[in-house]
Amino acid sequence: MFNYIKNPQEIYQRSFAMIAEEVDLDVLPVSCQPVAERVIHACGMVDIIDDLRISPDLAATVQKAFANGAPILIDAEMLRSAIISRLLPEQTRIICKLNDAKAGNNQTRSAAAVELWQPYLEGAIAVIGNAPTALFRLLELIEAGAPKPAAIIAFPVGFVGAAESKAELHTNPRGIQYATLLGRRGGTAMAGAAINAITGMMQ
Repeated sequence: MFNYIKNPQEIYQRSFAMIAEEVDLDVLPVSCQPVAERVIHACGMVDIIDDLRISPDLAATVQKAFANGAPILIDAEMLRSAIISRLLPEQTRIICKLNDAKAGNNQTRSAAAVELWQPYLEGAIAVIGNAPTALFRLLELIEAGAPKPAAIIAFPVGFVGAAESKAELHTNPRGIQYATLLGRRGGTAMAGAAINAITGMMQ
């Protein structure tokens, strides 16, 4: 038998105590700290605090969107599993169009799926945890006059386009509340953690 902590509550409490010891969350506005804390917990990397960018009114905006019946638009089915559904308002829909989309010669399937978001975009919560092309395409659609989501939670990951797409969102959020992690790092666990932090604050 290995000697390790087995009690789930103790694991949870000690994890967040260690984050509090190792990270100065006060570099962020108070309204952003629960989101940052959850994202750090999801990835185990305390140094991401330097690259997290979170709009001060993100949580309040997302909560208002939920109250208005807004759906969550996601770029990959794996993100659905990262979101704690029992914390969501009962009427909230999670919509993923990836399986309905087709890649083209000059477009990824993820970008094509975002085009299928357009009937649901206005006032929605767009969450991207995988594909940089999904974030780029979302920003392109907004630039072209598509309805604006209430918030964009963007943690695409990878070596091609991830850093660039997130930098574009941060540089010009187009009047939209957002959360992102600059650079190559990201992923569905972080994106889901950001949503879970906000819904956890609603309980």
